[in-house]
Amino acid sequence: MESIFAEMTVSMSEFKKNPASVLRQAHSRPVAVLNHNKAAFYMVEPRLFQTLLDELAGQELRRTAASGSMLAPQDMVPARSAVIARLAEKAAAMTPASAGLRDN
Repeated sequence: MESIFAEMTVSMSEFKKNPASVLRQAHSRPVAVLNHNKAAFYMVEPRLFQTLLDELAGQELRRTAASGSMLAPQDMVPARSAVIARLAEKAAAMTPASAGLRDN
């Protein structure tokens, strides 16, 4: 069984009917959009996405600091950019078939 990492779920059909309504009903919480009862994607507000990126960038900076490198507050921006680049690379490597997604 596949794990779903959101308390709120909605079918792809319902999401397509009115995405803005789903966003309002979520009240800033992540939403798993399901396709054939499996998570096709997660919808998150920009503020939550920014928080996730900051957390990942912070982890990146802590790894760098643990390796003995000197860090400054301005290092957060390059760390966030590195995280975004890694996410983009991983997304580009995924194909719809490898992600288990199908078009309806």
